[in-house]
Amino acid sequence: MMLSISSTALSRTLARTTRPATTTSLRGLAMKPREEFEELPPNFSMDSVQPPPHGIGESYEPDQDPMYYNRKPVTSAHSIDVSKGSISNLDSAAFGPAGTILHGRFGQVDAAAAATIPLEYLALLRPAAEGVAALREITEASKLASGTVLVYGASRPAGMTAVQLAASSGSAVVAVVDGQHSGNDEMVDVIKGLTAEPGFAVAEEYALCKANFRDLVQRTVSGDELTAEGFDSTQFLEDFKANLLDYTQTYPDDLPAAVDAEELKFVGKEKDRANFKANMSAYLSQFAPGAPPIDSAQLDANFTVDQYELFKKKFGIQTTAVISGGDGVTNTDRFAPGEIVANMIAAPETPEADQSTGDYPFEFSIKNFSPETTPSLKGGPIMGAIIEVTPELSTAAEAVSKAKTLRAKAEALQFLTEGERNAHAAASSVVSLARKAGAPIRTVGGSLPGLDAIQKPTDQDIAAALDAMAVGDDGSSRLNYFIQVYRAGDFPAYEDYAIHRATEPLAGPRQIVVTK
Repeated sequence: MMLSISSTALSRTLARTTRPATTTSLRGLAMKPREEFEELPPNFSMDSVQPPPHGIGESYEPDQDPMYYNRKPVTSAHSIDVSKGSISNLDSAAFGPAGTILHGRFGQVDAAAAATIPLEYLALLRPAAEGVAALREITEASKLASGTVLVYGASRPAGMTAVQLAASSGSAVVAVVDGQHSGNDEMVDVIKGLTAEPGFAVAEEYALCKANFRDLVQRTVSGDELTAEGFDSTQFLEDFKANLLDYTQTYPDDLPAAVDAEELKFVGKEKDRANFKANMSAYLSQFAPGAPPIDSAQLDANFTVDQYELFKKKFGIQTTAVISGGDGVTNTDRFAPGEIVANMIAAPETPEADQSTGDYPFEFSIKNFSPETTPSLKGGPIMGAIIEVTPELSTAAEAVSKAKTLRAKAEALQFLTEGERNAHAAASSVVSLARKAGAPIRTVGGSLPGLDAIQKPTDQDIAAALDAMAVGDDGSSRLNYFIQVYRAGDFPAYEDYAIHRATEPLAGPRQIVVTK
Protein backbone atom coordinates (compact mmCIF):
# COMPACT_ATOMS: atom_id res chain seq x y z
CA MET A 1 0.00 0.00 0.00
CA MET A 2 1.53 3.30 -1.11
CA LEU A 3 1.81 5.80 1.70
CA SER A 4 2.22 8.83 -0.58
CA ILE A 5 -0.27 11.64 -0.63
CA SER A 6 0.55 13.59 -3.75
CA SER A 7 -1.06 16.38 -5.68
CA THR A 8 -0.26 18.14 -8.94
CA ALA A 9 0.06 21.82 -8.26
CA LEU A 10 -1.59 23.13 -11.39
CA SER A 11 -4.71 23.63 -9.23
CA ARG A 12 -3.96 26.10 -6.48
CA THR A 13 -5.49 27.17 -3.19
CA LEU A 14 -5.74 30.91 -2.99
CA ALA A 15 -6.30 31.32 0.76
CA ARG A 16 -3.31 30.21 2.74
CA THR A 17 -2.99 32.27 5.85
CA THR A 18 -6.08 30.83 7.56
CA ARG A 19 -6.36 27.16 6.77
CA PRO A 20 -9.02 25.26 8.70
CA ALA A 21 -8.16 21.80 9.88
CA THR A 22 -9.52 19.20 7.48
CA THR A 23 -10.62 15.69 8.30
CA THR A 24 -9.63 12.52 6.47
CA SER A 25 -10.48 8.92 7.10
CA LEU A 26 -7.89 6.42 8.29
CA ARG A 27 -7.53 3.16 6.41
CA GLY A 28 -6.14 0.07 8.03
CA LEU A 29 -3.48 -1.95 6.24
CA ALA A 30 -4.83 -5.01 4.44
CA MET A 31 -8.40 -4.01 5.27
CA LYS A 32 -10.93 -5.95 3.15
CA PRO A 33 -13.59 -3.75 1.54
CA ARG A 34 -17.11 -4.46 2.74
CA GLU A 35 -19.36 -5.92 0.09
CA GLU A 36 -22.72 -4.88 1.60
CA PHE A 37 -24.12 -1.36 1.59
CA GLU A 38 -23.86 0.62 4.77
CA GLU A 39 -25.33 3.87 5.99
CA LEU A 40 -23.58 7.13 5.24
CA PRO A 41 -21.61 8.54 8.19
CA PRO A 42 -22.99 11.64 9.95
CA ASN A 43 -20.62 14.02 8.17
CA PHE A 44 -22.08 13.06 4.76
CA SER A 45 -25.49 14.63 5.37
CA MET A 46 -26.91 17.84 3.93
CA ASP A 47 -26.22 19.54 7.28
CA SER A 48 -22.56 18.56 7.35
CA VAL A 49 -21.35 21.96 6.11
CA GLN A 50 -21.64 24.28 9.11
CA PRO A 51 -20.97 28.02 9.32
CA PRO A 52 -17.50 28.98 10.56
CA PRO A 53 -17.10 30.04 14.20
CA HIS A 54 -16.75 33.70 13.25
CA GLY A 55 -19.73 33.66 10.89
CA ILE A 56 -23.42 34.23 11.42
CA GLY A 57 -25.07 31.77 13.78
CA GLU A 58 -23.93 29.74 16.72
CA SER A 59 -20.35 28.57 17.10
CA TYR A 60 -19.83 25.16 15.55
CA GLU A 61 -17.72 22.53 17.24
CA PRO A 62 -17.64 19.25 15.24
CA ASP A 63 -17.96 15.97 17.05
CA GLN A 64 -14.61 14.25 17.32
CA ASP A 65 -14.96 10.80 15.82
CA PRO A 66 -12.09 8.60 17.04
CA MET A 67 -11.96 6.92 13.61
CA TYR A 68 -11.17 10.18 11.84
CA TYR A 69 -7.85 11.99 11.70
CA ASN A 70 -7.67 15.76 11.91
CA ARG A 71 -4.97 17.06 9.60
CA LYS A 72 -2.52 19.48 11.07
CA PRO A 73 -2.36 22.88 9.36
CA VAL A 74 0.66 23.31 7.07
CA THR A 75 3.15 25.84 8.40
CA SER A 76 6.26 25.20 6.25
CA ALA A 77 7.25 23.85 2.84
CA HIS A 78 10.67 22.51 1.86
CA SER A 79 12.16 21.51 -1.48
CA ILE A 80 14.62 18.60 -1.73
CA ASP A 81 18.39 19.11 -1.77
CA VAL A 82 19.28 16.28 -4.16
CA SER A 83 23.05 16.63 -3.65
CA LYS A 84 22.77 16.20 0.14
CA GLY A 85 19.86 13.77 0.06
CA SER A 86 17.77 15.74 2.53
CA ILE A 87 15.13 18.41 2.66
CA SER A 88 16.46 21.92 2.17
CA ASN A 89 16.28 24.47 4.94
CA LEU A 90 17.43 27.23 2.57
CA ASP A 91 14.92 26.55 -0.20
CA SER A 92 11.98 26.63 2.14
CA ALA A 93 9.16 28.90 3.19
CA ALA A 94 7.35 29.08 6.51
CA PHE A 95 4.73 31.16 8.26
CA GLY A 96 6.19 33.52 10.81
CA PRO A 97 4.59 35.55 13.58
CA ALA A 98 1.67 37.83 12.77
CA GLY A 99 1.14 36.25 9.35
CA THR A 100 4.61 36.99 7.98
CA ILE A 101 6.31 34.62 5.56
CA LEU A 102 9.95 33.70 5.98
CA HIS A 103 12.07 32.21 3.22
CA GLY A 104 15.14 30.22 4.22
CA ARG A 105 17.37 31.96 1.69
CA PHE A 106 15.86 35.39 1.12
CA GLY A 107 14.47 36.17 4.56
CA GLN A 108 11.12 37.82 5.08
CA VAL A 109 8.89 37.87 2.01
CA ASP A 110 6.48 40.69 1.35
CA ALA A 111 3.17 39.32 2.66
CA ALA A 112 1.13 41.42 0.23
CA ALA A 113 3.10 40.13 -2.76
CA ALA A 114 2.74 36.51 -1.61
CA ALA A 115 -0.89 36.74 -0.58
CA THR A 116 -2.15 34.59 -3.47
CA ILE A 117 0.87 32.29 -3.83
CA PRO A 118 0.67 28.76 -2.39
CA LEU A 119 3.28 28.11 0.28
CA GLU A 120 4.52 25.12 -1.74
CA TYR A 121 5.41 27.43 -4.64
CA LEU A 122 7.40 29.75 -2.39
CA ALA A 123 9.77 26.86 -1.68
CA LEU A 124 10.85 27.23 -5.35
CA LEU A 125 11.47 30.97 -5.10
CA ARG A 126 15.24 30.56 -5.60
CA PRO A 127 15.08 28.89 -9.06
CA ALA A 128 12.29 31.27 -10.03
CA ALA A 129 14.44 34.28 -9.11
CA GLU A 130 17.42 32.74 -10.93
CA GLY A 131 15.37 32.38 -14.11
CA VAL A 132 14.29 36.01 -13.83
CA ALA A 133 17.90 37.12 -13.24
CA ALA A 134 19.15 35.15 -16.26
CA LEU A 135 16.57 36.76 -18.54
CA ARG A 136 17.41 40.19 -17.18
CA GLU A 137 21.14 39.73 -17.71
CA ILE A 138 20.90 38.49 -21.31
CA THR A 139 18.44 41.29 -22.08
CA GLU A 140 20.84 43.90 -20.69
CA ALA A 141 23.88 42.34 -22.40
CA SER A 142 22.19 41.96 -25.80
CA LYS A 143 20.41 45.33 -25.57
CA LEU A 144 17.35 43.72 -27.17
CA ALA A 145 13.86 44.03 -25.76
CA SER A 146 12.73 40.83 -27.47
CA GLY A 147 14.07 38.18 -29.80
CA THR A 148 14.85 34.48 -29.71
CA VAL A 149 15.91 32.93 -26.39
CA LEU A 150 17.63 29.52 -26.27
CA VAL A 151 17.06 27.43 -23.11
CA TYR A 152 18.65 24.12 -22.17
CA GLY A 153 17.06 22.22 -19.26
CA ALA A 154 13.62 23.66 -19.98
CA SER A 155 11.77 21.23 -17.69
CA ARG A 156 13.88 22.17 -14.65
CA PRO A 157 12.61 24.90 -12.29
CA ALA A 158 14.86 27.75 -13.42
CA GLY A 159 14.70 26.70 -17.06
CA MET A 160 10.92 26.45 -16.93
CA THR A 161 10.85 29.92 -15.40
CA ALA A 162 12.92 31.33 -18.26
CA VAL A 163 10.71 29.62 -20.87
CA GLN A 164 7.43 30.93 -19.44
CA LEU A 165 8.55 34.47 -18.68
CA ALA A 166 10.40 34.93 -21.98
CA ALA A 167 7.37 33.71 -23.94
CA SER A 168 4.95 35.90 -21.99
CA SER A 169 7.25 38.87 -22.63
CA GLY A 170 6.96 38.47 -26.40
CA SER A 171 10.14 36.53 -27.19
CA ALA A 172 10.34 33.32 -29.16
CA VAL A 173 11.77 30.48 -27.08
CA VAL A 174 13.73 27.50 -28.38
CA ALA A 175 13.56 25.04 -25.48
CA VAL A 176 15.55 21.82 -25.06
CA VAL A 177 14.28 19.28 -22.50
CA ASP A 178 17.27 17.53 -20.92
CA GLY A 179 17.76 13.76 -20.82
CA GLN A 180 16.14 13.29 -17.39
CA HIS A 181 12.74 14.23 -18.83
CA SER A 182 13.16 14.01 -22.61
CA GLY A 183 11.80 10.45 -22.58
CA ASN A 184 8.50 11.72 -21.17
CA ASP A 185 6.52 12.69 -24.30
CA GLU A 186 3.80 14.36 -22.26
CA MET A 187 6.31 16.63 -20.55
CA VAL A 188 7.91 17.59 -23.87
CA ASP A 189 4.45 18.47 -25.18
CA VAL A 190 3.81 20.58 -22.07
CA ILE A 191 6.99 22.57 -22.66
CA LYS A 192 5.95 23.03 -26.29
CA GLY A 193 2.70 24.49 -25.00
CA LEU A 194 4.60 26.97 -22.85
CA THR A 195 6.38 28.37 -25.91
CA ALA A 196 4.56 30.65 -28.32
CA GLU A 197 4.80 30.63 -32.11
CA PRO A 198 7.28 30.60 -33.73
CA GLY A 199 9.10 29.07 -30.75
CA PHE A 200 9.26 25.35 -30.14
CA ALA A 201 10.54 22.70 -27.75
CA VAL A 202 12.46 19.52 -28.55
CA ALA A 203 13.85 16.59 -26.62
CA GLU A 204 17.57 16.50 -25.90
CA GLU A 205 18.09 13.75 -28.50
CA TYR A 206 16.99 16.07 -31.30
CA ALA A 207 19.57 18.69 -30.31
CA LEU A 208 22.29 16.05 -30.84
CA CYS A 209 21.69 16.43 -34.61
CA LYS A 210 23.41 19.78 -34.77
CA ALA A 211 22.53 20.57 -38.40
CA ASN A 212 18.83 19.87 -37.93
CA PHE A 213 18.72 21.80 -34.67
CA ARG A 214 20.54 24.72 -36.29
CA ASP A 215 18.02 24.81 -39.16
CA LEU A 216 15.09 24.82 -36.73
CA VAL A 217 16.58 27.72 -34.79
CA GLN A 218 17.27 29.59 -38.02
CA ARG A 219 13.66 29.20 -39.16
CA THR A 220 12.55 30.50 -35.77
CA VAL A 221 14.83 33.51 -36.06
CA SER A 222 14.08 34.41 -39.68
CA GLY A 223 10.70 32.76 -40.24
CA ASP A 224 9.79 30.42 -43.08
CA GLU A 225 10.47 32.03 -46.42
CA LEU A 226 7.31 31.84 -48.51
CA THR A 227 7.70 32.23 -52.26
CA ALA A 228 5.50 31.59 -55.28
CA GLU A 229 8.20 29.42 -56.83
CA GLY A 230 6.83 26.00 -57.72
CA PHE A 231 3.21 27.13 -57.43
CA ASP A 232 1.52 25.56 -60.50
CA SER A 233 -2.29 25.54 -60.66
CA THR A 234 -2.31 23.21 -63.66
CA GLN A 235 -0.19 20.63 -61.86
CA PHE A 236 -2.43 20.79 -58.79
CA LEU A 237 -5.45 20.10 -61.02
CA GLU A 238 -3.81 17.17 -62.83
CA ASP A 239 -2.81 15.58 -59.53
CA PHE A 240 -6.38 15.86 -58.27
CA LYS A 241 -7.80 14.27 -61.42
CA ALA A 242 -5.37 11.35 -61.23
CA ASN A 243 -6.20 10.73 -57.55
CA LEU A 244 -9.94 10.98 -58.23
CA LEU A 245 -9.85 8.41 -61.05
CA ASP A 246 -7.82 6.03 -58.88
CA TYR A 247 -10.38 6.45 -56.12
CA THR A 248 -13.38 5.71 -58.37
CA GLN A 249 -11.71 2.59 -59.75
CA THR A 250 -10.74 1.27 -56.32
CA TYR A 251 -14.10 2.02 -54.71
CA PRO A 252 -16.86 1.92 -57.38
CA ASP A 253 -20.45 2.67 -56.46
CA ASP A 254 -21.45 -1.00 -56.68
CA LEU A 255 -19.14 -1.74 -53.76
CA PRO A 256 -19.08 -0.12 -50.33
CA ALA A 257 -16.44 2.58 -50.06
CA ALA A 258 -15.06 1.12 -46.82
CA VAL A 259 -14.49 -2.38 -48.22
CA ASP A 260 -11.65 -3.49 -50.47
CA ALA A 261 -12.56 -5.71 -53.42
CA GLU A 262 -10.18 -8.43 -52.21
CA GLU A 263 -12.33 -8.90 -49.12
CA LEU A 264 -15.33 -9.86 -51.28
CA LYS A 265 -13.72 -12.95 -52.76
CA PHE A 266 -15.26 -16.20 -51.56
CA VAL A 267 -12.92 -18.19 -49.32
CA GLY A 268 -14.43 -21.20 -47.61
CA LYS A 269 -16.10 -24.55 -48.13
CA GLU A 270 -18.16 -25.18 -51.27
CA LYS A 271 -21.30 -25.90 -49.28
CA ASP A 272 -21.24 -22.29 -48.02
CA ARG A 273 -21.02 -20.68 -51.47
CA ALA A 274 -24.80 -20.56 -51.97
CA ASN A 275 -25.33 -18.38 -48.90
CA PHE A 276 -22.18 -16.31 -49.24
CA LYS A 277 -23.59 -13.66 -51.57
CA ALA A 278 -26.79 -13.16 -49.56
CA ASN A 279 -24.90 -12.92 -46.27
CA MET A 280 -22.31 -10.56 -47.72
CA SER A 281 -24.99 -8.30 -49.23
CA ALA A 282 -26.71 -8.00 -45.88
CA TYR A 283 -23.38 -7.28 -44.19
CA LEU A 284 -22.32 -4.66 -46.74
CA SER A 285 -25.63 -2.81 -46.64
CA GLN A 286 -24.45 -0.97 -43.51
CA PHE A 287 -21.63 0.73 -45.46
CA ALA A 288 -22.01 3.75 -47.74
CA PRO A 289 -21.54 3.08 -51.48
CA GLY A 290 -18.41 4.18 -53.31
CA ALA A 291 -17.98 6.73 -56.11
CA PRO A 292 -19.94 6.70 -59.39
CA PRO A 293 -18.01 6.04 -62.64
CA ILE A 294 -16.39 9.12 -64.15
CA ASP A 295 -15.54 9.52 -67.84
CA SER A 296 -11.89 10.60 -68.00
CA ALA A 297 -12.41 12.43 -71.32
CA GLN A 298 -15.36 14.37 -69.90
CA LEU A 299 -13.35 15.10 -66.77
CA ASP A 300 -10.49 16.57 -68.81
CA ALA A 301 -12.83 18.63 -70.96
CA ASN A 302 -15.13 20.09 -68.32
CA PHE A 303 -13.25 20.04 -65.02
CA THR A 304 -11.10 23.18 -65.21
CA VAL A 305 -9.21 25.15 -62.57
CA ASP A 306 -12.31 27.28 -61.98
CA GLN A 307 -14.41 24.13 -61.51
CA TYR A 308 -11.84 22.77 -59.08
CA GLU A 309 -12.15 25.92 -56.97
CA LEU A 310 -15.94 25.52 -56.97
CA PHE A 311 -15.57 21.84 -56.03
CA LYS A 312 -13.44 22.73 -53.02
CA LYS A 313 -16.20 24.99 -51.72
CA LYS A 314 -18.94 22.40 -52.36
CA PHE A 315 -16.94 19.60 -50.76
CA GLY A 316 -16.23 21.79 -47.74
CA ILE A 317 -19.96 22.41 -47.23
CA GLN A 318 -20.74 18.71 -47.68
CA THR A 319 -18.08 17.51 -45.23
CA THR A 320 -19.27 20.07 -42.67
CA ALA A 321 -22.78 18.71 -43.05
CA VAL A 322 -21.55 15.16 -42.50
CA ILE A 323 -19.77 16.14 -39.31
CA SER A 324 -22.29 18.54 -37.81
CA GLY A 325 -25.45 18.01 -39.88
CA GLY A 326 -26.96 20.54 -42.25
CA ASP A 327 -30.24 21.45 -43.88
CA GLY A 328 -30.56 21.41 -47.65
CA VAL A 329 -27.37 19.39 -48.18
CA THR A 330 -27.53 15.98 -49.83
CA ASN A 331 -25.47 12.97 -48.79
CA THR A 332 -25.03 14.08 -45.21
CA ASP A 333 -24.35 10.47 -44.21
CA ARG A 334 -21.04 10.15 -46.01
CA PHE A 335 -18.27 12.01 -47.83
CA ALA A 336 -19.07 12.10 -51.56
CA PRO A 337 -16.27 13.78 -53.56
CA GLY A 338 -16.79 11.52 -56.58
CA GLU A 339 -20.52 12.25 -56.75
CA ILE A 340 -19.95 16.00 -56.51
CA VAL A 341 -17.41 15.93 -59.36
CA ALA A 342 -19.67 13.71 -61.51
CA ASN A 343 -22.53 16.22 -61.16
CA MET A 344 -20.24 19.16 -61.93
CA ILE A 345 -18.76 17.71 -65.14
CA ALA A 346 -22.22 16.68 -66.35
CA ALA A 347 -23.45 20.26 -65.92
CA PRO A 348 -20.50 22.68 -65.52
CA GLU A 349 -21.25 25.71 -63.37
CA THR A 350 -20.20 29.29 -63.90
CA PRO A 351 -18.47 30.95 -60.95
CA GLU A 352 -20.41 33.79 -59.39
CA ALA A 353 -19.23 37.31 -60.13
CA ASP A 354 -17.89 37.92 -56.63
CA GLN A 355 -16.16 34.55 -56.65
CA SER A 356 -14.49 34.74 -60.06
CA THR A 357 -11.07 34.72 -58.53
CA GLY A 358 -11.77 31.50 -56.68
CA ASP A 359 -10.88 32.97 -53.28
CA TYR A 360 -13.06 31.57 -50.49
CA PRO A 361 -12.60 32.43 -46.83
CA PHE A 362 -10.32 30.10 -44.87
CA GLU A 363 -9.60 27.94 -47.94
CA PHE A 364 -6.42 27.38 -49.89
CA SER A 365 -6.77 28.70 -53.44
CA ILE A 366 -4.93 26.99 -56.29
CA LYS A 367 -5.42 30.06 -58.47
CA ASN A 368 -3.89 32.77 -56.37
CA PHE A 369 -1.01 32.78 -53.94
CA SER A 370 0.65 35.88 -52.58
CA PRO A 371 3.57 35.60 -50.15
CA GLU A 372 2.99 39.24 -49.26
CA THR A 373 -0.45 38.49 -47.82
CA THR A 374 0.70 35.36 -45.95
CA PRO A 375 2.32 36.36 -42.65
CA SER A 376 5.60 34.72 -41.71
CA LEU A 377 6.24 34.70 -37.98
CA LYS A 378 9.77 35.67 -37.02
CA GLY A 379 11.35 35.32 -33.62
CA GLY A 380 14.03 37.87 -34.29
CA PRO A 381 17.77 37.67 -33.56
CA ILE A 382 19.10 35.43 -30.83
CA MET A 383 19.08 37.39 -27.57
CA GLY A 384 21.07 34.83 -25.62
CA ALA A 385 21.14 31.34 -24.15
CA ILE A 386 20.25 30.09 -20.67
CA ILE A 387 21.77 26.78 -19.56
CA GLU A 388 20.41 25.01 -16.49
CA VAL A 389 23.26 23.01 -14.98
CA THR A 390 22.09 19.42 -14.57
CA PRO A 391 24.18 16.78 -12.74
CA GLU A 392 24.96 14.99 -16.03
CA LEU A 393 25.99 18.20 -17.77
CA SER A 394 28.15 19.30 -14.84
CA THR A 395 30.05 16.00 -14.75
CA ALA A 396 30.60 15.97 -18.51
CA ALA A 397 31.69 19.60 -18.78
CA GLU A 398 34.20 19.25 -15.95
CA ALA A 399 35.71 16.08 -17.45
CA VAL A 400 36.09 17.69 -20.88
CA SER A 401 37.51 20.94 -19.49
CA LYS A 402 40.33 19.10 -17.75
CA ALA A 403 41.52 17.66 -21.07
CA LYS A 404 43.95 19.93 -22.88
CA THR A 405 44.05 18.41 -26.38
CA LEU A 406 41.30 17.45 -28.79
CA ARG A 407 42.24 13.78 -28.49
CA ALA A 408 42.15 13.98 -24.71
CA LYS A 409 38.72 15.56 -24.83
CA ALA A 410 37.45 12.75 -27.07
CA GLU A 411 38.90 10.16 -24.72
CA ALA A 412 37.28 11.89 -21.73
CA LEU A 413 33.90 11.71 -23.43
CA GLN A 414 34.32 7.98 -24.03
CA PHE A 415 34.56 7.32 -20.30
CA LEU A 416 31.32 9.15 -19.57
CA THR A 417 27.88 7.58 -19.49
CA GLU A 418 25.61 7.96 -22.49
CA GLY A 419 23.40 10.39 -20.58
CA GLU A 420 26.39 12.58 -19.72
CA ARG A 421 27.65 12.57 -23.32
CA ASN A 422 24.20 13.47 -24.64
CA ALA A 423 23.85 16.31 -22.13
CA HIS A 424 27.22 17.72 -23.18
CA ALA A 425 26.44 17.46 -26.90
CA ALA A 426 22.96 18.97 -26.64
CA ALA A 427 24.10 21.87 -24.45
CA SER A 428 27.02 22.43 -26.85
CA SER A 429 24.53 22.81 -29.70
CA VAL A 430 22.77 25.57 -27.80
CA VAL A 431 26.01 27.28 -26.76
CA SER A 432 27.54 27.18 -30.26
CA LEU A 433 24.50 28.85 -31.85
CA ALA A 434 24.54 31.60 -29.22
CA ARG A 435 28.26 32.19 -29.66
CA LYS A 436 27.94 32.28 -33.44
CA ALA A 437 25.29 34.98 -33.08
CA GLY A 438 27.46 36.89 -30.59
CA ALA A 439 24.75 36.54 -27.94
CA PRO A 440 25.39 36.32 -24.17
CA ILE A 441 25.18 32.97 -22.33
CA ARG A 442 24.26 32.50 -18.68
CA THR A 443 24.10 29.40 -16.51
CA VAL A 444 21.59 28.87 -13.70
CA GLY A 445 21.63 26.32 -10.91
CA GLY A 446 25.44 26.16 -10.91
CA SER A 447 28.46 27.01 -13.03
CA LEU A 448 30.18 25.45 -16.04
CA PRO A 449 33.78 25.92 -17.22
CA GLY A 450 34.05 28.64 -19.83
CA LEU A 451 30.54 30.04 -19.27
CA ASP A 452 29.30 32.92 -17.15
CA ALA A 453 27.00 32.08 -14.28
CA ILE A 454 24.32 34.55 -13.27
CA GLN A 455 24.95 36.98 -10.47
CA LYS A 456 23.04 36.69 -7.21
CA PRO A 457 19.36 37.55 -7.85
CA THR A 458 18.56 41.07 -6.80
CA ASP A 459 15.59 42.21 -4.76
CA GLN A 460 13.99 43.30 -8.02
CA ASP A 461 14.43 39.78 -9.44
CA ILE A 462 12.79 38.26 -6.37
CA ALA A 463 9.92 40.71 -6.61
CA ALA A 464 9.47 39.91 -10.30
CA ALA A 465 9.39 36.17 -9.53
CA LEU A 466 6.76 36.70 -6.84
CA ASP A 467 4.69 38.80 -9.20
CA ALA A 468 4.84 36.06 -11.87
CA MET A 469 3.80 33.39 -9.34
CA ALA A 470 0.82 35.40 -8.07
CA VAL A 471 -2.57 33.97 -8.98
CA GLY A 472 -4.89 36.42 -10.71
CA ASP A 473 -8.62 36.82 -10.30
CA ASP A 474 -9.17 34.34 -13.14
CA GLY A 475 -7.10 31.67 -11.37
CA SER A 476 -4.13 31.86 -13.75
CA SER A 477 -0.55 33.04 -13.36
CA ARG A 478 2.44 33.65 -15.61
CA LEU A 479 4.63 31.14 -13.79
CA ASN A 480 3.60 27.57 -13.00
CA TYR A 481 5.35 24.38 -11.91
CA PHE A 482 4.52 20.72 -11.53
CA ILE A 483 4.70 20.02 -7.80
CA GLN A 484 4.18 16.79 -5.86
CA VAL A 485 3.52 17.44 -2.18
CA TYR A 486 4.28 15.06 0.70
CA ARG A 487 2.72 16.05 4.02
CA ALA A 488 5.33 15.10 6.60
CA GLY A 489 3.27 16.96 9.19
CA ASP A 490 0.73 14.14 9.00
CA PHE A 491 3.14 11.23 8.65
CA PRO A 492 6.87 11.84 9.29
CA ALA A 493 7.76 8.85 7.09
CA TYR A 494 6.68 10.93 4.09
CA GLU A 495 9.83 13.03 4.41
CA ASP A 496 12.09 10.01 3.85
CA TYR A 497 9.90 8.75 1.03
CA ALA A 498 9.94 12.16 -0.68
CA ILE A 499 13.75 12.23 -0.54
CA HIS A 500 13.85 8.72 -2.02
CA ARG A 501 11.56 9.75 -4.90
CA ALA A 502 13.57 12.90 -5.63
CA THR A 503 16.95 11.13 -5.66
CA GLU A 504 16.01 7.99 -7.59
CA PRO A 505 17.39 7.59 -11.15
CA LEU A 506 15.33 9.35 -13.81
CA ALA A 507 13.14 11.10 -11.28
CA GLY A 508 9.88 12.20 -12.85
CA PRO A 509 9.26 15.66 -14.33
CA ARG A 510 7.92 17.24 -11.15
CA GLN A 511 9.27 19.19 -8.21
CA ILE A 512 8.87 17.42 -4.88
CA VAL A 513 7.97 19.55 -1.87
CA VAL A 514 7.67 18.38 1.75
CA THR A 515 5.23 20.23 3.97
CA LYS A 516 5.22 20.24 7.77
